Amino acid sequence: MYDASTRMTVTVLLFASYAEALGAASLDVELDDDSTVEDVLAQIRARPGADRLPPAPLVAVNQRYAGAGSAVREGDEVALIPPVAGG
Repeated sequence: MYDASTRMTVTVLLFASYAEALGAASLDVELDDDSTVEDVLAQIRARPGADRLPPAPLVAVNQRYAGAGSAVREGDEVALIPPVAGG
């Protein structure tokens, strides 16, 4: 019997306060093949420390800004970008 659901892995990069909150600079996340940025965020939010993430963090997929509905593919690099203050 053929199983239509396949899995993929993406790497999530965390910076500054997000890395501190989640205790890592990067995480590998396993998802269904047809996943989006929203699915990545749901996986991250299930981890201890993720309660410090804002409701809609700034996200980039492969160094391009992406919205919650943006598709992710096997091997993509998803970065969660914390707010930056400057002067």
